Amino acid sequence: MPTTSLRGTAVTARVGVALGVAIGICFATGLISHLIQHPQPWFWWPTRPVWLYRFTQGLHVVSGIAAIPLLVVKLWSVWPKLFERPLFGGPVRALERISILVLVASMIFQLSTGLLNTAQWYVFGFFFTTAHYAFSYVAIGAVIVHIGVKLPVIRRALGEPLDDGPQVRQAGPTRRTVLIGTWLSVAVATVVTAGQAVPLLRRVSVLAPRSGTGPQGIPVNRSAVAAGVIAAARSPEYRLTVTHGGRSRSFTVAELAAMPQSTHRLPIACVEGWSAEAQWTGVVLSRLLAEVGASPDSDVRMISLERPGPYSRTVLPARHARDDMTLIALQINGATLNLDHGYPCRLIAPTRPGVLQTKWLTRIEVVP
Repeated sequence: MPTTSLRGTAVTARVGVALGVAIGICFATGLISHLIQHPQPWFWWPTRPVWLYRFTQGLHVVSGIAAIPLLVVKLWSVWPKLFERPLFGGPVRALERISILVLVASMIFQLSTGLLNTAQWYVFGFFFTTAHYAFSYVAIGAVIVHIGVKLPVIRRALGEPLDDGPQVRQAGPTRRTVLIGTWLSVAVATVVTAGQAVPLLRRVSVLAPRSGTGPQGIPVNRSAVAAGVIAAARSPEYRLTVTHGGRSRSFTVAELAAMPQSTHRLPIACVEGWSAEAQWTGVVLSRLLAEVGASPDSDVRMISLERPGPYSRTVLPARHARDDMTLIALQINGATLNLDHGYPCRLIAPTRPGVLQTKWLTRIEVVP
């Protein structure tokens, strides 16, 4: 009796479909994060629900991690075919082989650098965000081309039984066993790492780079020491200046604290995938903007004490600037902001990435 191989199009197609879904979700949610940070005129991002960015970025990280075991199994299932002779042959086969090379290389690059980013381990010599964004189009383009070329094979394989039938002797594990093992590995990889994005899983996410701990219960990506703001933040001369055209107002910390305060429970979610929730207290931003006669339809530039860097200046869209839950926060969980969390004051707004929640604010400018 013949013996079936564990490899085959039946396994490849099923794992490939799951991998394609994971990559599609990862690309879409990553694109959302990019557009929030680098908005285009046509892009619109809501302020509700307040946990929306936490959800999309958590889904981005979880789908990326889930794709890793799927990619490993898919490569294993086609490994002998990758080296079939002739390697290139005619022009059509050469193009197909080159497209597969681009697909595999871009997928490995995206998933490996993304995983390193969640751990903030930047062993590569390039700016992660720029490279990850650029290669995402290479990867998704290669996936689309691969699906287009292989669609007839995929359809046929999905219509075939997974195993070859009772007449074929199964010496050891079956293809069904391979698939079950694959789904289990995806589940385990997700659970042990997703806790940084899904608080309910933190107790079992033993490999999550961020557990939610840090000063005042919130992780810190960039400390006051790294930002070089300690002296300026603690200076008695500190003022928060709000400007609109020719009008300007400056506030001491005491003056900000004397203004009507609002308290809201808002999540803070970082691009690396971790998120945490806290109770924030401070002055509603729109109240400060009203002090200089700003229109509620104006975008606002937030400027940090931090020396010039990619996120020392950010622009807050008008819909977020006028939202009643957008605060210039002075307290977190009932206590004065820790220096690493942005003392003397910081921005906290719903549905915004952590890198855009500007810390150590020194100036707020209404964009003309």
